[in-house]
Amino acid sequence: MLRKKTNGVAKGPRAGSLLSSLAAKTMDRRGFLAASGVTVGGLAALSLTSGRVEAATPSTGGGEVVRKKSVCTHCSVGCTVMAEVQNGTWIGQEPGWDSPFNLGAHCAKGASVREHAHGERRLKYPMKMVGGQWQKISWDEAINEIGDKMLQIREESGPDSVYWLGSAKFSNEGSYLFRKFAAYWGTNNVDHQARICHSTTVAGVANTWGYGAMTNSYNDIHNSQAIFLIGGNPAEAHPVSLLHLLKAKEENNAPLIVCDPRFTRTAAHADEYVRFRPGSDVALVWGLLWHIFENSWEDKEFIRTRVYGMDDIRQEVKKWNPEEVERVTGAPGAQLERVARTLANNRPGTVIWCMGGTQHTNGNNNTRAYCVLQLALGNMGTPGGGTNIFRGHDNVQGATDLGVLADTLPGYYGLAAGSWAHWARVWEEDLDWLKGRFAVWDKDGKSRAMMNEKGIPVSRWIDGVLEAKENLEQPDNTRAMVLWGHAPNSQTRMLEMKEAMEKLDLLVVVDPFPTVSAVLHDRKDGAYLLPATTQFETSGSVTASNRSLQWREKVVEPLFESKVDHEIMKLFADKFGFTDRMFRNIAIEGDEPVVEDITREFNRGMWTIGYTGQSPERLKKHMANQHHFDKTTLRAVGGPCDGDIYGLPWPSWGTPEMNHPGTHVLYDMSVPVSKGGLTFRARFGVERNGENLLADGVYSKNSEIKDGYPEFTMQMLMDLGWDGDLTAEERASIDAVAGPETNWKTDLSGGIQRVAIKHECAPFGNAKARAIVWNFPDPVPLHREPLYTNRRDLVEDYPTYEDKTFWRVPTLYESIQKKDFSKDFPIILTSGRLVEYEGGGDETRSNPWLAELQQDMFIEVNPRDANNMNIRDGKDVWVSGPEGARIKVKAMVTERVGEGVAFMPFHFGGHLEGKDLRDKYPKGSDPYVLGESTNTVQTYGYDSVTQMQETKCTLCSIMPA
Repeated sequence: MLRKKTNGVAKGPRAGSLLSSLAAKTMDRRGFLAASGVTVGGLAALSLTSGRVEAATPSTGGGEVVRKKSVCTHCSVGCTVMAEVQNGTWIGQEPGWDSPFNLGAHCAKGASVREHAHGERRLKYPMKMVGGQWQKISWDEAINEIGDKMLQIREESGPDSVYWLGSAKFSNEGSYLFRKFAAYWGTNNVDHQARICHSTTVAGVANTWGYGAMTNSYNDIHNSQAIFLIGGNPAEAHPVSLLHLLKAKEENNAPLIVCDPRFTRTAAHADEYVRFRPGSDVALVWGLLWHIFENSWEDKEFIRTRVYGMDDIRQEVKKWNPEEVERVTGAPGAQLERVARTLANNRPGTVIWCMGGTQHTNGNNNTRAYCVLQLALGNMGTPGGGTNIFRGHDNVQGATDLGVLADTLPGYYGLAAGSWAHWARVWEEDLDWLKGRFAVWDKDGKSRAMMNEKGIPVSRWIDGVLEAKENLEQPDNTRAMVLWGHAPNSQTRMLEMKEAMEKLDLLVVVDPFPTVSAVLHDRKDGAYLLPATTQFETSGSVTASNRSLQWREKVVEPLFESKVDHEIMKLFADKFGFTDRMFRNIAIEGDEPVVEDITREFNRGMWTIGYTGQSPERLKKHMANQHHFDKTTLRAVGGPCDGDIYGLPWPSWGTPEMNHPGTHVLYDMSVPVSKGGLTFRARFGVERNGENLLADGVYSKNSEIKDGYPEFTMQMLMDLGWDGDLTAEERASIDAVAGPETNWKTDLSGGIQRVAIKHECAPFGNAKARAIVWNFPDPVPLHREPLYTNRRDLVEDYPTYEDKTFWRVPTLYESIQKKDFSKDFPIILTSGRLVEYEGGGDETRSNPWLAELQQDMFIEVNPRDANNMNIRDGKDVWVSGPEGARIKVKAMVTERVGEGVAFMPFHFGGHLEGKDLRDKYPKGSDPYVLGESTNTVQTYGYDSVTQMQETKCTLCSIMPA
């Protein structure tokens, strides 16, 4: 706990100033913490670290100190940050004591966010590369030069040859505007970090029960009687969330079960730690279900009334007896029987996962297996149960919801003709004009409207550049790449990425920091750096992992020459000539679109997931009255928000005037829909192969339909005789869309939703969750061996997929797996997070308080492996991958990893294959800490549904440097 004095010298012992202040006078805990000014690593709320962070050089002038309320820009917990501002300068910081999410706590990253807004390593003005050197230019020069080149590429190769890569660091408003911008440019080559962190979650979960998001919340874990955590390490990745887990563990005596190939800091808190082989999640879960089915521990009534396809799961699970499970996973059968018994005896239990489960070639199988486990136990739609999916970045949930994706428009509407027609109505845009912005591609005698085709996902942008044109499912290669708030070192195959960056006609980086994109390549020209602000220099909403929206106040004005994201988008719209169209319903002040108008526009269109009730006014009211919300139920007790759930977690049905409270626990039928209850979504039809897909005799509280029912349409209201409840204005709006065929998703008035909820029915129907997904490559989740596996004895039994082309690019599976790399690369390599850093690490490694805590990139190696390879703790080693790359890092010899497994964090960059790239950064903007990226040696591999990258299971060799 190093307190920085005004002269920059720490005087006396580390804790001296804290202890002397205690001795000087009597203080309560909060007063002590507020006075301490500490910045430390680790979980703030569990020690003396909940205090505020003071400026290194306090303001000497007068002026009122104003407190601004914002939200941490790191992980998805949504911690409130209280910023103290004097004379326009951010001088101090406290955690939000009233926030129901962080309860007065910060982690190391949250405690130091002030440094991001005032950081000296920020990108300060626009720059372009001239003769291999970064030179300062003006914003006008940057926008004009970049715009001219893009228009040239558009003319020569079409709009799909410019790739717009967005960010989980956007606000919701920035996310929405970015997706709209891509539509007006005329491409679906738009994506963001969710592709490489939780795309397999969204696909797997949404295709199981309707929505692809956390079903309960961090706070609802307080109600859990058991916690099953697989592929996640919240103690480091989401430190403040551990408060909520430990509350259940301590108050409910809830057993915490951690399944992970690595003994993590979270595993240190576990009642039961299960070590298993990376990439064998499905086998592990089926091993648990084998015991559950053998002992009849499943919830038979829940399965009968609310689940489709469990019999098909039973047939697959029969194959996974304890002996086979141990052969594949390494987990002993006796231990898994004990875990299964624990889950059966302690209901409701929650299942938590993160990227350890998602970043695999069969990641969609993993996430669906986790869901099936909860369905079998009857743990869905109940407080204390659910699948609590911990998202990574602060607004990766919101950016996903708002459609910064290659396969959908805002609200998961997809790319079908009807989806574009809906959003054209919301935008009051001429649909034919929009269609004309996109390419129509003639190939093999067929015309394909690229408007309706999935774009290239960010995980494969490299191949959009490097792949032969004739092998791509689009008119031409990617020629211009815009990386807007993205760390390239968070992606695999970095040597090929370097080649792709060098082949581009144009490379544009928009970010508060230069990022590894500034130094990875050896370009001499055609590269630009544009300084964006942090989210503390603007306002807007952000969606936490639990689907709650929070409103950030602007803390300070934009620093240096940086601009807010939505202003930069407006400047490009000016250049491309569609500002008047794009902003016809959004006011512009100077060059900056009004944030609240952007919120209101997506409120008018996102009926699918209920992003319609969260007006700016309601969100601001919640932030101002955080202390009124119960810390477990999240429901306001009295006051101006009485009955609302904090942050109006989606779906918040209908218009803001309808005052729906939001939905805390998805699919909870014990609560009326009008109060936040819900059924499973009727998304997959009403029957299949003669079997009913709707709920069987069960329904949400007070529902006037006492059985399952399909999604609501105007025709259904008419058939029920409920259309008389519509107002004249609502009926006119419905008639203008499609009359009786208008459904709850496309009715711009919200009338269909309002009337359905008036009768306590869910607008999206009342169906069964489906345990089998017939439209996926593996309808029943299967274990498949990783592409790079050292278990050659398992490849024949559990092979990967055939090679195929999807998402516009050829994708390899069996052609890689059939080659045996295990002799030369015998160690399984996995990766993960550290508490000190986040994402690609450019921001956090540029923060002196955090950089001090972890200064070296390293690889964890088991002692037996280290001894066999003559590796010493703390010494440099070369780590080589089977695709030809190698990196130089420090060895950490530890039993955290099992024999035959190595681990590296993924936050480092700025070194490449032993070479320090520091001198390639613009002067004064290089992060304090540089290091090799694990993703330089991470290999090829992509999920069979979403193109998620494989980062958790490849092979490597390690040798002394």
